[in-house]
Amino acid sequence: MSQAHPTKDHRANRLLKALDPEALAYLEPHLEIVPLKRGQVLYETDEAIRYTYFPHDAVIALMAMMSNGSSAEMAMVGREGLIGLVTTAFAPTAFGRYVVQSPGTASRISVERLQRAILANRNIQGVMQRFSEAITARILQNAACGAAHSVEQRASRWILGLRDRVDQDTLFVNHEALADALAVQRSTLSAVMRSLQTAGLIELGRGSITVKDRAGLERASCECYGRIRQIFERLLPLTYARDDR
Repeated sequence: MSQAHPTKDHRANRLLKALDPEALAYLEPHLEIVPLKRGQVLYETDEAIRYTYFPHDAVIALMAMMSNGSSAEMAMVGREGLIGLVTTAFAPTAFGRYVVQSPGTASRISVERLQRAILANRNIQGVMQRFSEAITARILQNAACGAAHSVEQRASRWILGLRDRVDQDTLFVNHEALADALAVQRSTLSAVMRSLQTAGLIELGRGSITVKDRAGLERASCECYGRIRQIFERLLPLTYARDDR
C-alpha cells in the first residue's frame, strides 16, 4: 500500500515519472516510499529478490563479490532507474550485493506486483524493457572501462556519475567505498584523489568529495561517462535532465 512522505512522491524517480499517467496510476497503489541508509545491504548474492526499488535521491550499487573478499562495482543506479528488475516468472535471485552507496528514499514494489503490471500494461512493459537494455549496456560499458582506462579516468567517471544522481557538488563517500567500487587498492586511489585535487577538479574532505570543476572532471574522465549518458538519453530521454550537466 502506498505511504505518504512529507517531501517525496513516486515521481521523484525519473523512471516512474517517464510512465504515462495511466501506467503510474496502475502502479501507485502498490508502491511505498522507504528510507535507505548508507551502507545498507538490500540483497546479498543469490538472495531471493522480494522487492524492486526505484531510488529518489538514494544511490544503490550492484557489487560483484569475490571469494577472496574483494569486490567490484557492476552498476550504480539512482533516480534514473531501478534495482531488482525481474520480468520472468522464475524465482528471482540477486546477481551480486545490492548496497546503498548514498542515503535517501526510494519507492518500492513487490516483485510479484511489478511482474503482473508488466504483463498487464503495455507502457510499463515498454519502459521496463528499455531500462533493461540501458542497464545491460551500462554494465558492459563498465566492464570495458575497467579493462581499458586508467584509475584516474574511472574515478572521474564514477564521481561524475554519483554527482548526477544526488544533484549536489558535495558527495558523502569515503575512499574505501570508492576503492571497492573501482576494484583498486586504497593507496592507489588516494594518490589519484590527491592528483585530482591538485588539479583543482575536486576538494577532499573527511568522508566527502566536493566537485569544484565539473567541466575539467569531464575532460579527465574517459569516454564511457558520455557514452553511458547517451544510451540512457536515447532509450529513456526523461531519465537524465539537462540540468544534470
